[in-house]
Amino acid sequence: MFLRSACHLAALLGLATLASPSGAQPMIETFTGAPETRWRFFTDTVMGGVSSGRLDFVSEGGRVHARMTGKVSTANRGGFIQIRMDLASPPPGEIKGVKLVMRGNRQRYFVHLRTTGTLLPWQYYQAGFEAGASWKEVRLPLSSFTPSGAMLAGTPRATSLTSIGIVAYGRDHDAAIEIREVSFY
Repeated sequence: MFLRSACHLAALLGLATLASPSGAQPMIETFTGAPETRWRFFTDTVMGGVSSGRLDFVSEGGRVHARMTGKVSTANRGGFIQIRMDLASPPPGEIKGVKLVMRGNRQRYFVHLRTTGTLLPWQYYQAGFEAGASWKEVRLPLSSFTPSGAMLAGTPRATSLTSIGIVAYGRDHDAAIEIREVSFY
């Protein structure tokens, strides 16, 4: 009874679950049930940069998705806008990667993963992807994530993940990306 109630609550919150061999439940975010309580938007202004933007949750065709838009500027040592969600618990160890269902303005974007080993604000693991104009699924294996510095291990471990971010990063450009689903596979 408790498990059924927990799954029902997760579905209401927009966090569906998938069974895994270990019995642990990897996260699937579908942006329903008050996503603004789970996702944060921030820019490089936290470190003196001048990038700007916003995060909106949009309903289209009966589905909700996140929309991040803005201007990324490398002026004043800046260069990013980001949406991030802290994970309530790490995914199971057999997770192979991150899956997104997204569309955008034909620009390159990134997923940033933080772990129990990324203690400093500028530490993360990063993998890039292209966001075309049509809804598309992209899978990013954990092995494709590179550390932001030499102090981090080569590949993030699923059991150490603490947050996931979608980031417009590293160059001057207009950002416009929409995300319908974020999950682990």
